[in-house]
Amino acid sequence: MTICDVYIVGKAADTTGILKIYEIGGQDNYTMASINSNEKSPGDPPDKKLAEADAEKQPLSGKKEERWWSTLMQVAVPFFIAGCGTIGAGLVLGHVKEWAVFVNVSAIFVLVPSLSGLKGNLDMCLASRLSTQANLGNMSSTREVISMVVGNISLVQVQAIVAATVVSIFAIVVNIITDRAINGSYVLLLIASAVFTATTTCFVLDFVMVMVIYGSHKFKVNPDNVATPLAASIGDIVSNTVLAVTAQYMYEQIQISLWQPIALMCVYYSLLPLWVFIVWRNKYTKKVLTSGWTPVISALFISGIGGIVLDKAVDSYPGYEVFQPIVNGIGGNLVCVQSSRLATHLHQTAIPGELPENTRLVEWPWKTLFYGTKAAKVARMLLVLALFGQIIFMVVADFVYQGYVTLQVPFGITYLLCSLLQVMVLLYLAYMLVHLMWKKKKDPDNAAIPYLTALGDLLGSVFLGLTFVILSIFGMQYGNNVQ
Repeated sequence: MTICDVYIVGKAADTTGILKIYEIGGQDNYTMASINSNEKSPGDPPDKKLAEADAEKQPLSGKKEERWWSTLMQVAVPFFIAGCGTIGAGLVLGHVKEWAVFVNVSAIFVLVPSLSGLKGNLDMCLASRLSTQANLGNMSSTREVISMVVGNISLVQVQAIVAATVVSIFAIVVNIITDRAINGSYVLLLIASAVFTATTTCFVLDFVMVMVIYGSHKFKVNPDNVATPLAASIGDIVSNTVLAVTAQYMYEQIQISLWQPIALMCVYYSLLPLWVFIVWRNKYTKKVLTSGWTPVISALFISGIGGIVLDKAVDSYPGYEVFQPIVNGIGGNLVCVQSSRLATHLHQTAIPGELPENTRLVEWPWKTLFYGTKAAKVARMLLVLALFGQIIFMVVADFVYQGYVTLQVPFGITYLLCSLLQVMVLLYLAYMLVHLMWKKKKDPDNAAIPYLTALGDLLGSVFLGLTFVILSIFGMQYGNNVQ
């Protein structure tokens, strides 16, 4: 093995770098070892990598691989904290379903999974982007961290306003189709409630994630393992609570006058150009502003289908609304950890359009979930966490909701099987989707997580509904013995 130095010229005339390439066996097989730039061009971020996508990736040379127990502990702690948030979200939904706005405006239930899923579409993408930057060593400059944070928070506000408007229109259309009627005041209520919930929830979660990621980076903890679950720990409960309170308040106000929802919408839509201007002037987010919309909007419609399932299941199966946020939240949290880690690994070891050595785009499920690929190591841990986590969360949620444990063995077994199947499908899809995005030169940090969390909402809602259907076939239902 020999090492040859190849001199490359950067974007600026005065920029010169050294690219060290290992030449193996005299063949034309090269592996990029490092890129060291002596000076930076004026438009480049002041980090350890070049800004151009085809030249910026560098492997973790010399960085030790995480031990399995370290990864497990880093994931488990925020995971169980997040589980408490999903339990709270389910209990909130179980309590507010009797409120006047939920009884009289059924389209609200369509909004629930979509607005909760916005943490996957928007906030977890932000967490994944910042985690990747932290792992690439780009958070050493305070000025650049501030620029990165301001740009990303502004971007999320833009996406939240647009996404909430789209999903509320979707809910309105579904309501018109199912009820064959339209109420103009309810249209204003749905749009105003959705926009306020999305922007407020995302704003709170953004600051939580920024602190978590920056703190993780300072304390040498991999932010890929902790950022998304910790953000999700308050995401579901905050989203459901804000939506319920805002919608109920707007419902009471529109009985008197329509000026409050109209004023709220005017304020947020007036701020939209300001957020767009900030994002457009920020070098870290300008590209995402123009290219990151397809996954976000597509994911909203996928989550919206899950909302239709929720709307229909709430009336037919008592207790469904309590467990739905738990199943959806756990599946989404775990798949975001896997997706974020896979994306970071690709950023560190490959260039866009090229997969790492010995990596296939399509693998057998058992190789990605149990043994046969590097991703299987983390997948096994996540499945174990899903099993024990669902047992604990299921019992706790039932006890808090009912006042005592009412779970029957058939319900517990069916529930666990369906929830584990959801997580397995999501982890397998994550492996293929992240690598497919990378192969197509799309950043998985921006494109993969929205699809995966939306699919988590849809699959969770469907599989949980399947649990209740199976039980009803055998004459059983949640909280009761055989009928």
